[in-house]
Amino acid sequence: MSTHGPISLAADKEPADSSSSSIYDAIRHDILSGALEANARLKISELAKRHKTSTNPVREALQQLRGEGLVLFTPNQGARVRPIDTEFVRDVAEVGYQLEPYLLKLFVETASAEDIAELERIQDEIEALNFEDKARHTDLNHAFHETMYERHYNRVAFGVWKQHREILGSISSRIPIAIGRQEAILREHRALIDAIKAQDVGRAIKVLNQHIGDAGRHVVDQLRIELTRSSRQRKN
Repeated sequence: MSTHGPISLAADKEPADSSSSSIYDAIRHDILSGALEANARLKISELAKRHKTSTNPVREALQQLRGEGLVLFTPNQGARVRPIDTEFVRDVAEVGYQLEPYLLKLFVETASAEDIAELERIQDEIEALNFEDKARHTDLNHAFHETMYERHYNRVAFGVWKQHREILGSISSRIPIAIGRQEAILREHRALIDAIKAQDVGRAIKVLNQHIGDAGRHVVDQLRIELTRSSRQRKN
């Protein structure tokens, strides 16, 4: 739900291929980012036209999104967008609270000098960017965390984390990062690197818990502000 004028949906930014997975990704991003408004009707023919595809990939994508709770089906009314509220974001964030410390432990125990150098390279780029390009910052922040988890032997856990991270990234695209949170991100990333260098699992997990806990609360708080503002504007 946007209150800042027209928003280009994902399909308007670049041509989408016709696979159901790409259509799914595009529609999911538009729902989570607010480009598709809460409770908006999702007409298969219109979505197929927008994404330059046939109706079958759209149907498959909507069914997958229905299974994830992002699309609601009502008898005689069809599909509509699930409202993205603070409770939903809280629940998604809690997935990270449970998974990330588990995934991090193995990395701290096994990280090579090359692994740490890659983390430092990404963090240098994050700091050089200094939040001037929000989309690029989101990509770099994702890469920072993925570098620590991508080689974990538990592929199911990694896959769940990656989906969780993509969902939070799409939601985060609709809200600003407060100055205080920006400073904390840079500080916490550096503290995490230091703990990994020392192979101190306990300290690394403590820093990570602080980092992802504060990040989740920030997204929930900023979304609550946005939803309150949007509600007031609709009433006026």
